[in-house]
Amino acid sequence: MKTETVLITGSSRGIGRAIALAFAREGKNVFLNCVERSDKMEEVLKDIKALGGRGKGLKCDISDYAGASKLVSSVCEEYGGIDILINNAGISHIGLFQDMTEEEYRRLINVNLLGTLNVTHAVLPYMIKTKKGAIINISSVWGNKGSSCEAVYSASKGGINSFTQALAKELGPSGIRVNAISPGCIDTEMNAALSSADKAALCDDIPLMRFGRPEEIAKTALFLASDSASYINGQIITVDGGFL
Repeated sequence: MKTETVLITGSSRGIGRAIALAFAREGKNVFLNCVERSDKMEEVLKDIKALGGRGKGLKCDISDYAGASKLVSSVCEEYGGIDILINNAGISHIGLFQDMTEEEYRRLINVNLLGTLNVTHAVLPYMIKTKKGAIINISSVWGNKGSSCEAVYSASKGGINSFTQALAKELGPSGIRVNAISPGCIDTEMNAALSSADKAALCDDIPLMRFGRPEEIAKTALFLASDSASYINGQIITVDGGFL
């Protein structure tokens, strides 16, 4: 059987890194992407090779359609196609919406939402041709219900949720499943800037009394991409420890 290929955007650290390593352990061909930290991406590739896996990577900006197209073409040239797409790339901004500049909120929407659309649009011809595939979008609990001081981030993730549900209806007849994972508070670099007091306050609202681990999101992605989830489509799977 052909080894499946997975493309993971924003995979040089955090949740993306954990997902890349999880799929490498399962014997998949893994293709990474980053926009800035190519040194971190190279570290992940070394980890993949240490596991006996196969991995490649490309530095490009998926908020630009040409960059997204180049990324997808590079994967297909290397591995012959794409079976699983994980749209993970994203940035955040904490602060009042009224204090944000137009450049700041446009950049956030362009990376988080438009980047997801760009890469997915470029991947679809390959998946539709083979009439199979799994697309997993990484959203956020804030996309489910919004967060004060993260209005634009919440909007971008809410858009991903709606995109996931709508696209699942379009692509189901082609044998392609589309789902999203909505993580709660996860112990990543993105949340490292939070103060100890802020983290403690958040943990008070989490019944499991802790932040999640990137590996726990990665296990959810593995499940959604597997045959065990063959009848799961158009769903937003919330992984947040029961966040209130």
